[in-house]
Amino acid sequence: MPAENDLQPGMPVWRPVRGGNAFEITVARLVQAIKLGMVTTGEQLPPERELAEKLRVSRVTLRQAIGALREAGYLESRRGRAGGTFVIYQGPAGDRPDAATLAREMGETLHDALDFRRVLEPGAAALAASRPLSAADRAHLAAALAASRERDPAVRRTGDSRLHLAIAAASGSASVAQAIADVQLRLDQLLAAIPVLRRNLDHSDAQHARIVAAILAGDAAGARTAMEEHCDATAELLRGLLG
Repeated sequence: MPAENDLQPGMPVWRPVRGGNAFEITVARLVQAIKLGMVTTGEQLPPERELAEKLRVSRVTLRQAIGALREAGYLESRRGRAGGTFVIYQGPAGDRPDAATLAREMGETLHDALDFRRVLEPGAAALAASRPLSAADRAHLAAALAASRERDPAVRRTGDSRLHLAIAAASGSASVAQAIADVQLRLDQLLAAIPVLRRNLDHSDAQHARIVAAILAGDAAGARTAMEEHCDATAELLRGLLG
């Protein structure tokens, strides 16, 4: 099993994780390694200590990422003398829908959409925080936030999208709201197609809560920063999982 002791340090997926989204980036790096064939089906991941050192993440973060990918059907942990964490991913045929195919069909427009979203949505959040919101606006944001926490995959994506559109509407700019609706539509199928990772949902829920709290508090800088972190985390997963 060549992957067991070879971290292939020259490969970009093993480069150190930097930035504020260590969990998401670690998940993406592991999936990239699997999809690029660095660790193939039936092979064992490198030892936890070595992999954590190479990625420069804590072993806690690495374990959380591995746990999320077990839940998503990428990895399996086995006990005993021959135990460890093994790849069980069988390829894109198991994706519903085929996320890799969707990404290929988008081509460079995927990266364009993610870049556009990264510029647009943090500005919308900051603008919403800078406006005097009505009681109805505030209630709508709170309700959208509550609905976005739904964990049922059949409705989760809808709740998430509606929260982002509610924030866009709270910006008070019809042009901004329309542009955000457009980019949400461009990314909708891909966002719905990525594996459901419970830890990622926890992060997303926490990020959503910080964004809405900052908007309701009138903290434009905080709302912008929180939305930037959220967009970056999503982009890392999409580029890593679907790239």
